[in-house]
Parts: sequence; structure tokens; C-alpha cells
Amino acid sequence: MLSPIELRSDNAAGAAPELVAAIANANHSSALAYGGDAVTARLHEVAQEVFEHPEAHVFPVVSGTAANSLALSALCPPWGSVVCHETSHIYVNECGATSMFGGGAVIRGIPGDGYKVHPDGLRRVFATTNWCDAHHSQPSVLSLTCPTDFGTVYTPAEVAALSAVAAERSLRRHLDGARIANAVVANGCTPAELTWRAGVEVISLGAIKNGAVSTDAIVSFDPEVNEALGYRLKRSGHVASKMRFQSAQLIAYLTDGLWLRLAGRSNAAMARLAAGLAGVDGVELLNDPQANMLFLHVGEDVERRLADDAALLFYGMGGGVIRFVTSFQTTDDDVDEVLRRFTSVVG
Repeated sequence: MLSPIELRSDNAAGAAPELVAAIANANHSSALAYGGDAVTARLHEVAQEVFEHPEAHVFPVVSGTAANSLALSALCPPWGSVVCHETSHIYVNECGATSMFGGGAVIRGIPGDGYKVHPDGLRRVFATTNWCDAHHSQPSVLSLTCPTDFGTVYTPAEVAALSAVAAERSLRRHLDGARIANAVVANGCTPAELTWRAGVEVISLGAIKNGAVSTDAIVSFDPEVNEALGYRLKRSGHVASKMRFQSAQLIAYLTDGLWLRLAGRSNAAMARLAAGLAGVDGVELLNDPQANMLFLHVGEDVERRLADDAALLFYGMGGGVIRFVTSFQTTDDDVDEVLRRFTSVVG
């Protein structure tokens, strides 16, 4: 009987050994609760070094949804709207969390090629907005997802161009970085170049998909937002009493480029997988996987056989389209075995 191979999501992967060790190393003696500990103080210093920004402040939370919705609630007034791509996670998959924490703020999804927002699309939003009219929500924040939920990646130049357009109407700028390490690796840039140097003010820093245990974070580069987040996290139940265990993971994650090495593994595994699948007859690759996600049209019969006969774990998207996601745990041997099983089914 074949052992299943995990391709459903990087959320399904285990914890990186380095981050498990960081939890164990922080588990000695006692420490002041609710982030008043020395480990959390060090986390802010590490983030300032990694992002090359003296005001960078980190707020650990337990999920990407918490990071997105709380970050956006600090940026968007209740009468405002958050503009994002129509496929964005905040718009499609988070059950209105931003509207709840934002006191009713509206999320406005707009189209764009490559699953990205483009400057002309953002300007169309501005052209169709009744500005200063209390009958209409006012565009207040631009939120970009990088990588997108369909595996495409904004370049620093694209982020900077969109930030400049957003600034024309004083929109704040947020980046949903659930897989931001994968995007930094794909771009070959620095974290600063993809974020604040490109005009982004607040990011959701994904870590769970890349090896952390119940720990994502918000990173803010704005002192006023920092103050607001301090209160918003507390009233939403996201100020952990034993925050040092979250902070210890994030320190290890960001130190010496560990987060980028982990993401580099998952990106490389996907590149190897996509290259192997590109020549298989009857299979259509629907995206050029710039990070660690691949969408394929295989047909419903092949989809069933890949699950039942080849023991591959993946998400079906409907209509014979499937999604493969690699993680830091996906080895070259795993990829080669996936290709062997895949071709045995399709052939």
C-alpha cells in the first residue's frame, strides 16, 4: 500500500526542528507575561535588523486571519473600504474577519490579470468612488497578497508602483505575507525592498506555513499603528500570556536567514515538480509557479485516480482542476515519487 504524499497545503506540514528547539530553549525559569519578557523585547530588535527599519514592531498572533484582520482594523476606519484583488484571502477565505474587527469596514475585491491588482485597476476604483460622500464607503487601504493565492508574485517595483497610486488618494498600504518568505526568495530581494521601501506600512508576517507552531505576526513600520494594535490585539484576545514562546520561534525564524532557507526549499521543490509535470500529456499547467503553488487541469477521472490509486494528497478546485502545494518538508525524493505515481496514473 502506498504511503500518502502531502501536497494539500504547507499548513499541513510539520514544525521546523529549529523552531521546536527555540520553544524548548525558552522553556526555563519564569518570565513576565503578555509580552513583557526579554525574549519579546529581543524580537523587536531582530525585526528591526532584518527589515532594516528602526520603527519595526512585531505583534505575534496565532493565525494569518488574525494578522490580516487586526492589521487592517488598525489601518481602516469603520466607514472605509479595503481594496484588494478579487481572489485575495481576506476577501474570499476569512469569513468577514476584517469587517468584524474593523467595525464594519467593507472589503472591495477588484479584477486584475495574474491574480494581481494593477495601477489602472486601482485608478478605476478611484474614478468610480463618490469621494467625501457619506453615503458611500471610502477607499482607505490597499491590501496586496504576495504571493497571491494562485502562486503569482508581486515584484518590489510592482508594489512600489501600486503604493504610489494608493498614496495619491491617501490609502494606507498593507501586505498579506502569509508566504512572504517564498516571495522574497522568488524575487531575490531583501525583506525591506518588498515591504516598507516599496511603500508598505504594515505586513502580515506568515510563519506557520513555513514551519512555525501557531505563530504568525503583524509587523508594523508606523508608530501610530503600533499604538492602535496594542489595544486591538488585547481586546481581540491575541495578547498571549506566554508570548515568549511565540517570540522565541519568530527570533529563530528570522535569524541567520532560516525563514528564507525554509522557503527556498519549498520553492525549489515546486520548481522541480512543475518541470516534471510540464511534459505530461493530457495535463495543463494553469500557472507558472513562482513560489510553491501549482494549479493543474487534469480532468475529473485523473483527479480521482491520483487520490485513490496514487495516494496523493491535494485539494480539488472543481472541474478537474487540482492544486499542489510544496513545503519546506518536501524532499527531492518526494517530488520524484509524485512524478512517478502521476505518470503511472495518467499514462
